[in-house]
Amino acid sequence: MKELKFNELSRELLEQLTKGAFLTVKDKNNKLNTMTIAWGTLGYMWMKPVFMAMVRNTRYTFPLIENSDEFTVSFPLKGSLSKELMVCGTKSGKDIDKFKECNLEVIELKNFTTPVIAGCDLHLLCKILHKQALDPQFMCPEVLSIYDKDYHSLYFGELIHILLKE
Repeated sequence: MKELKFNELSRELLEQLTKGAFLTVKDKNNKLNTMTIAWGTLGYMWMKPVFMAMVRNTRYTFPLIENSDEFTVSFPLKGSLSKELMVCGTKSGKDIDKFKECNLEVIELKNFTTPVIAGCDLHLLCKILHKQALDPQFMCPEVLSIYDKDYHSLYFGELIHILLKE
């Protein structure tokens, strides 16, 4: 894999995000899960490039990411893995082994505990800088209407590496 700079594929990343990407977490007990995300933010905070991922507090991934210092996000930029994204976005890791169910393979990385999803083209390796639960008292009514008291927590991950499949 080739390492990229922060802004080299930002357009492609943001376009794919709305179609789905795999957020993968391996907690401190080596419990591994992936889920589909379609929301997130790419930018700069605290003079660092960051990707902000959102996880609802009721998701199986939530206690894993709470018990981790990192996460990865894998983007299938060429339209592949759409069925797998659908399964990982509609099924829970507490009910099925998504890796087995979808025949997803992981790529283990040097110096990073959480693997990335094989078959994807772009991978973000993120170190969690900040975690914050959304507070409904600060949401505008339009945004609040999306929720049924099932709020997200935000995970601001410093982009340690951005890798592109060659």
